[in-house]
Amino acid sequence: MRNDRRKPPHRVGVIGYGFIGRAIVERLRSDPENFELAFVHARRREQANDVLDADFLADIGSAQTRGADLVVETAHPSITRLHGADIISHSDYMPLSTTALTDEALLATLQEIAVASHTQLLLAAGALIGGEELIKRSVPWERVRVTFRKHPKNIDFSDVDLVPENILAPTTVFEGSVRQIADRYPRNVNTMVTAALLSTGLDACEGILVADPALECAVAEVEAWGSDGSYFRTEKQQPAKGVSGTEMVDSVWHSIQQACGVSAKAFQLV
Repeated sequence: MRNDRRKPPHRVGVIGYGFIGRAIVERLRSDPENFELAFVHARRREQANDVLDADFLADIGSAQTRGADLVVETAHPSITRLHGADIISHSDYMPLSTTALTDEALLATLQEIAVASHTQLLLAAGALIGGEELIKRSVPWERVRVTFRKHPKNIDFSDVDLVPENILAPTTVFEGSVRQIADRYPRNVNTMVTAALLSTGLDACEGILVADPALECAVAEVEAWGSDGSYFRTEKQQPAKGVSGTEMVDSVWHSIQQACGVSAKAFQLV
């Protein structure tokens, strides 16, 4: 028999108030039956001038006082490096800037604190399609490759010596391990890091980034090979906004609903 006893709304804190952070806050506000906004943190107060003073958190170090069940980072990998350990000691934590987790020592620390604190370190789906396929096998995939194809204007080249205006034809700007590409293109490959963490690991998972000025969309491809001869491939195409696809908000929102037990189970129709 279905249990209809109502549960209190889930309190969610949001760090970062750019395109994604602002959209997530709007989604939280639009569903008061299931969610409450625990806090919003932005680097500058004026970035979140539509957020009430009571909901704004100036000091991340005091996040514990807001009673968040889940904290979602939408800002920068430095948030996880500087504050992740404190956050996960009292709340579930979903960092969207997953390139921070390429630091093995940091990842191990967060996992240890989560176990001790009975909290969770969560990965959002983002642009990744087929995450369940990567993790559900009893025998891990032998090889996994993730390929991103984007217009140069949708790639952040600030950490490498490349000028996007000089790329006039399809150009592979990186091919190697996901750990290496995350170091060179930290704002572009969070989905690659997620795929690697769910499958073969950061050093074994292959990452390819192609800059193609002819593209009018962002393309994400995931391929996996099994030792038994099995093969798996997905491809997702979507318009890009900045370095992210336009469906990023929908994907993150669905991940938040799943983390809080709000969304239906996989393939559940009623």
